[in-house]
Amino acid sequence: MGTIFSQIVDGDIPARIVYEDETTVAFLDANPLAPGHTLVIPKEEYEQLNDVPDDVASDLYAVIHELVPIVEDSVDADASTVAFNNGEAAGQEVPHVHCHIVPRFEGDGGGPIHAVAGDRPDLSDGELDEIAETIESRA
Repeated sequence: MGTIFSQIVDGDIPARIVYEDETTVAFLDANPLAPGHTLVIPKEEYEQLNDVPDDVASDLYAVIHELVPIVEDSVDADASTVAFNNGEAAGQEVPHVHCHIVPRFEGDGGGPIHAVAGDRPDLSDGELDEIAETIESRA
């Protein structure tokens, strides 16, 4: 049966599709955080970003890059927050990679992306250096 997003791709569930090509589809969020809140997904079902093949990831980003200004202009937004929730612990509710384009408006009461993390860790310079070295060595 697949995720709800796969069912949208297959046409089994109606959606307000705003863009579609061979690998990607975009549609309005059924429970929007703002007018124009758009989801951009690969048509194939991948649970997390690291599961998405390079060519599909490139296609996905290209569509996001194209749609952000279109979505903003379409609802006269001042800006947008563009984000992925990557995994259940990060708030991903549907196990199908999806990018949120959330139009933002001056005075909308929403905060910056930093507000989603809750309590911030108190890391020493040594801990930060170790984390940076580990990431750099694996990149």
